[in-house]
Amino acid sequence: MTDPLDASQPGPHGEPLDVAALQRRLADFAAARNWQPYHTPKNLVAALSVEASELVEIFQWLTPEESARVMADPDTAHRVTDEVADVLAYLLQLCEVLGIDPLAALNAKIDRNERRFPI
Repeated sequence: MTDPLDASQPGPHGEPLDVAALQRRLADFAAARNWQPYHTPKNLVAALSVEASELVEIFQWLTPEESARVMADPDTAHRVTDEVADVLAYLLQLCEVLGIDPLAALNAKIDRNERRFPI
């Protein structure tokens, strides 16, 4: 049995997983349900914020030590993994709608931070 959370495994049609492939799957999923009218930048940002808050909620009252061990409990690990997936899904959908290449944006931001915070 394959682990659906293992990104090293191929997608449902045997294709390798990458950002573009995942964005296509998300777009296809939304299109099949006629959700595109709702996937405006405003709505996607709001949904992203809600999902990020759900991730925060898991960690809210944990000590730093407990938070470092959060993945040791299978039930909590599953919740964390699901919320991370939700955050990433909405972020990727937002990037798709706005025409942002998320990897290029991150790479450029790291470049700026390296200049801003030299060693």
